This record gives sequence, C-alpha cells and structure tokens, in this order.
Amino acid sequence: MATLDLSPDFLDALQHLVQQARHALPAVPQPVDFSAQAWIWENKQLVAVQQLSTIQLDDLIGIDRQKHQVEQNTLQFLHGFSANHVLLTGARGTGKSSLVRALLNRYAAEGLRVIEVNRDDLVDLPRIAQLIRNRPEKFIIYCDDLSFGAEDQSYRALKSSLDGSLQSETGQFLIYATSNRRHLLPEFMHENDHAAGVREIHPQEAVEEKVSLSDRFGLWLSFYAMDQQTYLDIVADGLGKADLSLTELARAEAIRWAGNRGQRSGRSAAQFVRHWVGLQQLQDKMNTRSK
Repeated sequence: MATLDLSPDFLDALQHLVQQARHALPAVPQPVDFSAQAWIWENKQLVAVQQLSTIQLDDLIGIDRQKHQVEQNTLQFLHGFSANHVLLTGARGTGKSSLVRALLNRYAAEGLRVIEVNRDDLVDLPRIAQLIRNRPEKFIIYCDDLSFGAEDQSYRALKSSLDGSLQSETGQFLIYATSNRRHLLPEFMHENDHAAGVREIHPQEAVEEKVSLSDRFGLWLSFYAMDQQTYLDIVADGLGKADLSLTELARAEAIRWAGNRGQRSGRSAAQFVRHWVGLQQLQDKMNTRSK
C-alpha cells in the first residue's frame, strides 16, 4: 500500500499549487456597501471609496458655463426627468474630473452616487447595472480619461450602453466621461483623402463608425486652456483658503510655475498653491526654530 509523501518538499509544492489556484480563481464576491457614496469597479466588484475628494462646485473657477450645464443635467436626472449622457473633453487639468467629484459632494444628500469604471472594464456594465437595479439612488457611471486605440474594439460595450440597451427606460444611471479626444478614437489624415489609394471600398463609413461613439453622448462640453488672469484668480482663491494672499512675489512665482509646466490650468494652479502654502509653512517653522 502506497504511503502519502508528507516531506517538506512535497508540502512546499502543494502550497505553491494552492497559491497559484487562488490567483487563477475569481475573487469571492463581497456584499456591496451601499452606505457609501462612491465606488470603484475593481476585480469585478464594487469597492467603496473610503476617502472622497472635498472639492466643491464653488471651488471651480473659470468654467461657469460648463459647470452650469452639467449641474442642470444632473438635477434633471436626480428628479427623475429626462437627461443626457455627458462627454467632457478638452485641455488637461481644466477641471473635467473635478467637476464630477464636486457634483457628488453637492448632491450626495439628494441620492446622487458615482461608480468609477476603467475603460477596460466597460464590458462589465451589464453586471454593474444588475447590482444597482432597484436601488433608490441615482448613479453616475464615471469613466475618466476615456479614449480607445485604433484597433480597440471594447468601445462597443460603451456604445451599447449609450444607446440605452442597459438603461432601458428606468433612468437609473447616466454615463459621464472625460477625455482629451473629442471623438474618443484616433483619426488619421488619410481618412479624409478619398482620392488617394484607400483600401476600403467605403472609407467614409469607417470615419462615421469612429464619430458615432461620441455622437451618442447627448451633452458635449469642451474645456479650454485658460488665460493668465483666470489662472491667477484660481491661485488667489486657493491661497485665500489657507489665509494667504496673492502678493507680488507669489504672483510672479505662480506665473513662473505655469511657464515651467507649459500650461495654465486649474490643476497647475492647485499644484502651485500646494507648493506655496507648504513653503510658507516651512519658512515659518524655520523662523520660529531660529528664534
């Protein structure tokens, strides 16, 4: 009768196989914490966000038109009226993502919730829809920095959702996406050259296929690089919240900061404020220590 090999080498090999099996198997589904206000779709589960951004709508300066239109659309949605999916496009760091976070902070008490979904996980939208079905809250499915490669076919999952096949007529969720590309997919010069030797018999149809995805967002809003005064207004507002003022020195340094980064934006303004406030705090501490 054969004896069971319980040698250390065998046990180590067995443990290694168990660990490999655990990595190969899907994660055990956990109950969704619906007491949260926001989630990230991760490993096929809704993972509650523990620490939310504190940004408020009033903190967003220089994008009043965009802010008004998105807020109005969101209020229609919250009150059960018809509303559109939203595509926020344009220059980086101009407040596209911050606007979505600020909306959550303003309207969470009225039942607004946000689920952030990575581009590669858009195929899981039907599963997400199933999880939130019959919930009393209203959900924004949020896709940040959304774009697709020339050969990426996963955009079809998003296309299906925007057509309403998931949402049906319940109006339980809308999709808000941010992107640096207006049409989400790359476009090439040769696609406009119908006289050249294009291999497709109907090249215009390929172009229309790319544009059709962004067309399914009912509300398009563009964000632009800001002028210097708007940039300095944001800096002054941030410094004011830290009980500091925009002195001539701070103003000059803020302009130099934007020049070094090659852009004037809300993001670069916030980064300068963080730098300047920290620098003043450090100097105050050093001065106190030297006395």
